Amino acid sequence: MWEKLEELERRFEELAQEMARPEVVADYERLQALAKEHAALERVVSLYREYKRLQRAARDAEAIIADGSDPELATLARDELAQAQAEMERLERELRLALLPKSPLDEKDVIVEIRAAAGGEEAALFAADLFRMYSRYAERQGWETEVISSSPSDLGGFKEIIFEVRGKGAYSRLKYESGVHRVQRVPVTEAGGRIHTSTATVAVLPEPDEVDLHIDEKDLRIEVFGASGHGGQHIQKNATAVRITHIPTGLVVVCQDERSQHRNRQRAMQILRARLLDMEQRKQQEQIEAARRSQVGTGERAEKIRTYNFPQDRVTDHRIGLTLYNLQAVLDGELDPIIEALLEHEQAQLLEGRPA
Repeated sequence: MWEKLEELERRFEELAQEMARPEVVADYERLQALAKEHAALERVVSLYREYKRLQRAARDAEAIIADGSDPELATLARDELAQAQAEMERLERELRLALLPKSPLDEKDVIVEIRAAAGGEEAALFAADLFRMYSRYAERQGWETEVISSSPSDLGGFKEIIFEVRGKGAYSRLKYESGVHRVQRVPVTEAGGRIHTSTATVAVLPEPDEVDLHIDEKDLRIEVFGASGHGGQHIQKNATAVRITHIPTGLVVVCQDERSQHRNRQRAMQILRARLLDMEQRKQQEQIEAARRSQVGTGERAEKIRTYNFPQDRVTDHRIGLTLYNLQAVLDGELDPIIEALLEHEQAQLLEGRPA
């Protein structure tokens, strides 16, 4: 690790010198590329330099203690040594984390798909709650959200809703949300006051750039048809809805929320790209159902990653055994305590050399 850090520090200094050269300053694109690399190294180099400063201070304190000619000074040196060692231990962990390989997907925007699973109308209402939770979380992060496609239920929930989240590091934090989410509460449809358990599935897909994934137009079957409103009402006479079938995988995407056929086609292609990239990342391209199940399961209650228990005001993330008693705050978008805990768990696994 220490050799790697020395190498990064040397590279950091080389970049600073390179950026100061007149011919580089005059080349905007070259300067931008160097500045980006320099900025990416700044934090780890800063941590390493602080570690080396503490290391020198610890050596000085050890020398004073070993000399022993001044007992009072030796006592102060022992305190300084203890503080330096504790801080060095903390910095060493931070440095190890900083050197962990970064996923190239972490900075990407995402497409989030929420679907009602077990529980009928109550599951659809829960899907709407999850959509609001992620929308509020995105607001807190300064990200933008935009609905791509939705299928409302009769009572105001969603059988399915697909939306985009745009913002720095969106995938790095929302990727932990993929899976089956379970809710336990008394549904509005329950006259007897009994607690029901329902589920919704969440899939978080990194949104690919054009260069990430090439889709051959010959592999697509594109159909247009008249879009319908909620419950099949208000059928439009103009054919604006778009259905795209990716022939090699059998994947089908339908978009009809926009009034323009062109816009619906753009949206459908956006979803198709994200799903295909997701399949590629998971190395399960034989069939779409295998890839979808690997991320969200079948929606059965036993597969849950998180439970939202209304009677007990409790949220439990079953992957790490974390329980919080602030359900309403979580549903209002205060997800950071859960996401940070999941991130720390993943980092600990990686530091131990185990898959996260």
